[in-house]
Amino acid sequence: MYLCNFVAMKSNQAYLYLFLISFVLASVLSYWFCLPKNLFDNPISMVLLDRNDELLGAHIASDGQWRFPPSNKVPRKFEQCIINFEDKRFYEHSGVDGIAIVRAIVQNVNSRRAVSGGSTITMQVIRLSRKGKQRTYTEKLIEMVLSSRIELQYSKKEILAMYASNAPFGGNIVGLDAASWRYFGRSPNMLSWAESAMLAVLPNSPSLIHTGRNREQLKQKRDRLLLKLLNNEIIDITTYKLALEEEIPEHPSPYPMLAQHLVARANSEIIGAKRLGKTYTTIDADLQIEVLNIANNYYKHLSKNRIFNVGILVLDNNSSEVIVYVGNTADANDKIQSSFVDMIMAKRSTGSILKPFLYSAMLSSGTIMPEEIVADIPTRIGGFAPENFGLSYSGALPANKALARSLNIPAVLMLKKFGVAKFKYFLQELGLTSINRSSDDYGLSLILGGAEASLWELCGAYSSMARILINFTENNSRYFIDDIKPPTYLLKENKSYSLGKEYNFISAASIWFTFKAMIDLERPEQEGRWELFSSRQPIAWKTGTSFGFRDAWSIGVTPDYTVGVWVGNANGEGRPGIIGIKAAAPILFDVFRILPDYDKWFDPPYDELIKVNVCRKSGYPASDNCESCDSVWIPQSLSNYELCPYHKTYHLDIEENYRVHSDCYPINKMKSKSFFVLPPAIEWYYRKNHPEYKILPPFHPDCVSTTEKIMDIVYPDNLVEIFIPRNLGGQKQKIVFEAVHRNVHSVIYWHIDENYVGETTGTHTLPIEIKQGKHKLTLIDSEGNKEVRWFTVLDAPVP
Repeated sequence: MYLCNFVAMKSNQAYLYLFLISFVLASVLSYWFCLPKNLFDNPISMVLLDRNDELLGAHIASDGQWRFPPSNKVPRKFEQCIINFEDKRFYEHSGVDGIAIVRAIVQNVNSRRAVSGGSTITMQVIRLSRKGKQRTYTEKLIEMVLSSRIELQYSKKEILAMYASNAPFGGNIVGLDAASWRYFGRSPNMLSWAESAMLAVLPNSPSLIHTGRNREQLKQKRDRLLLKLLNNEIIDITTYKLALEEEIPEHPSPYPMLAQHLVARANSEIIGAKRLGKTYTTIDADLQIEVLNIANNYYKHLSKNRIFNVGILVLDNNSSEVIVYVGNTADANDKIQSSFVDMIMAKRSTGSILKPFLYSAMLSSGTIMPEEIVADIPTRIGGFAPENFGLSYSGALPANKALARSLNIPAVLMLKKFGVAKFKYFLQELGLTSINRSSDDYGLSLILGGAEASLWELCGAYSSMARILINFTENNSRYFIDDIKPPTYLLKENKSYSLGKEYNFISAASIWFTFKAMIDLERPEQEGRWELFSSRQPIAWKTGTSFGFRDAWSIGVTPDYTVGVWVGNANGEGRPGIIGIKAAAPILFDVFRILPDYDKWFDPPYDELIKVNVCRKSGYPASDNCESCDSVWIPQSLSNYELCPYHKTYHLDIEENYRVHSDCYPINKMKSKSFFVLPPAIEWYYRKNHPEYKILPPFHPDCVSTTEKIMDIVYPDNLVEIFIPRNLGGQKQKIVFEAVHRNVHSVIYWHIDENYVGETTGTHTLPIEIKQGKHKLTLIDSEGNKEVRWFTVLDAPVP
């Protein structure tokens, strides 16, 4: 019996020990795992900082709080202030301060109400993480347990940082960073002792959060903390006296909005990418402010002409980083003036801003010489009839000059020669991905604004060209994969380049010649006082104006920077003043004036250049017939280019008054002479601008030429469809036909469908009233030369 009782007792003890061990183990495990994995999981504000940690702007968190991303460091001044105010033994206790708890109990018993909680900073971190739990004794015990646990997992610095990032600072302001920028307009690291002390007392004083109404009470509380800092020998007497003189801010200030459109864009992109935390950008806040001032100053002037929107983008060519991002002018919340639209990302008609790309593409492919003359005459291709801005014609001029003067007709003829599909491919490879419709859809109008692109893409493409040229000349004539890339506004550490194969669509040589032509940018007088736009250093720049005066562009490139400007109305309303040279170019040069000077201009890429003799008049490689030549550098891609087709040797009589040939004139009396001869239509307009142009002598009366073309029809082209014009009242008008002749004294006789309709001398234009249908135009001059065109007349709809 005794043995059974003894065994039973031992068995009960074993169970008791097992229970106690299990209980202790469960308690330890419960204690160890009682702390949530993430103490704080609150939505945070998107905070945008410049490259030097300056605040550009912020976007409020999804719960309506200004809660900046948590920081892992607390500035020394605020650390000393908050510890001396809230928890002077913070670095000595293990989450719970027994002395403070006893003191709080005594004070509460004596006062018969809760006047002190005895909470440490660690306990306040726990309370903040538990989000508004009722303040009961049970909750206090839970906070004490969790506080001791958090001290085992986190360092004191980390706990202090959690408090500073999540403490309330009045209204919907949460965290030290948000409070510092809201009350004082700068980061916590830049706060004075007085400012740090004011923020230290705010979380403990909810009744004082309205600094405008309780400034004196708040100042007294702040000053008491400053006195404590003095007594504890944390600050000296001089610092103390100076701190007492600082005023309490009257009202919280709005957060800086130096790049409000970039903030909105970044917030959208960062939420989409699920990236949290502070976003460091490549923006230079000081330059951003200066360019904002420039934009706002021009806005005051432009708005008088009902032009309300401006976009400005500045890129660092070396890295493609965005230095300045001004998405629009005025208030981004102004819906009437559409200032909320980010004009840097908006796709707009490109106007003439694509012309330098075409010139570079043709040079790269060996399709044109840098100074080859191109036609500039009245042109109609199908139903497309481009016109120059000044409504004048040069006849022919060098391609680089046509680019510098931004002439439309030469650009269209160059694109026709190069090919729309090839040019579209070139633009897409350079980063203009918005140009994505079919080549037939764009047609030749692609070069005159028939496509849409953003300032972001355009500046990125020009910056890529600069980067290609710089890296080629500075790195032993090599190309790099990273040369062509879009702009970036996110600050990155890795800026290395990867060596890649040579590009097959653009060359460094073509870029150098393109920038050279853009330096010499010219404008006719009608387009404004372009010659006043000077700068300290050369700038390769280009302007553009879209149809209907809806978009004004100006983009400039130096070795260091690319600057792009767009001016217009975001709603698409056209205004007479929306012209690139007048509205956008002045802004461009004002921005360049505040940018640092570059060391030197782009070096010529000699490894891609060859030296050849070039005809001075035609710009083609010189033939034996060319009289005046220059030895110049040209791209290697043009090494097999055709020789000058305009200089030819002609046989003249002994007096050099007539052309002759062996069938009509003695060979021993002939004189051979070289002439620069253009086609009749080009010659007609060329002679007006070049009085030195020598007309080819006529044939001797005894000689007949059966091959030379001395007359040409300018309008209409062969086999085209043309509409009967109507005036504003809807009445049908006559169609104006045009021809040219080498002999200014020659008479041209005009026939429609073999019926005589008139004659012209000198200027050969003739208005003709004509019916719908297919017709035949026949011209016969006084020497019997003949030209024929077939065309179809359509009836235009009544307006």
